[in-house]
Amino acid sequence: MIALTQLQRVARQSALTREAGLPQIAVLRDPTTGGGWATLGAGADVILALPGAQIGFAGSRVRPPDADPTAYTAEAQVAAGAADAIVGPEELRETLGRWLRLLTTPWGGQAPVPESPGAVVGLPVSGQRAEAGLPVTGWEAVQRARSPQRPRAAGYLDAYFTHRLAISGDRCGGTDAGMLCGFGEREGRTVAYAAQAGTATRPAGYRTAARLIRLAGRLGIPVLTLVDTPGAANDAEAERQGAGAAIAELFGAVASARTPLTTLLIGEGGSGGALALAAPGNTWATASSYFSVIAPESAAAILKRPPEETESTAGQLRLRPQDLAELGLIRTSRPV
Repeated sequence: MIALTQLQRVARQSALTREAGLPQIAVLRDPTTGGGWATLGAGADVILALPGAQIGFAGSRVRPPDADPTAYTAEAQVAAGAADAIVGPEELRETLGRWLRLLTTPWGGQAPVPESPGAVVGLPVSGQRAEAGLPVTGWEAVQRARSPQRPRAAGYLDAYFTHRLAISGDRCGGTDAGMLCGFGEREGRTVAYAAQAGTATRPAGYRTAARLIRLAGRLGIPVLTLVDTPGAANDAEAERQGAGAAIAELFGAVASARTPLTTLLIGEGGSGGALALAAPGNTWATASSYFSVIAPESAAAILKRPPEETESTAGQLRLRPQDLAELGLIRTSRPV
């Protein structure tokens, strides 16, 4: 029991580290089990694991006889969102150095807004010409945002940062490949990022983004968010995973952020599933984006309109970038 109670002392020191605004990085070797995993390991801000390491609260000799041994591996913990990445021994020194530099050299003040990493291919507009490259109609804005030719989140991040390292997982058993989170270097300083990659965002994605924003706040690092989703995942599994609670958690993290947040709308902005990631008063938009309370198709269905009225409904939703600017919902001190 005396040995066991040392876990409380370890937890206390980790708490003091967090209160001091210092990052905590864990490297999980073979084995990492029991109280070591449940304090120093799982309680760290960034968790790296060596390939094939045995990781789990239950050690190999005390598990149920029918337990699947593959669930207690580094790879399984990363897949379940309990650890961030697998790092080989030959890469560990360099990777740790990069993480330490990123987490201790914050960008001062507001993060700059990214530029488009490539030319946006506009869709033709019959008989009209969009001013400053902006869509003429609401439906054109929707088409542009859904076009596979426009730049995506990964392209923006690669163009924006010299290099970046990702965090993964919500620490609740889930991951979402459609939410890219991590820290990157820009002009020698660090900016945190949370970026939607164009898919319906899963509950784990919202929780991971909230985790990123809270960690950045503790470390004094500003946050860049990229909004691009048709909306929150609405299937039965998403409901079982707590979609509403996860979105609410992200809204709360953004609302209480301790460092500046900058948002760029780069594609689809589908309802509350997109708004949860947007910085109030500091959201920008590209010319190939839209933000809407609901998708035009769904709006037409709710209003009991025939499918052929979807395009006109899009115009009534006022979802174009210039509509959002007129409504005061995006910043306009430079062209959108």
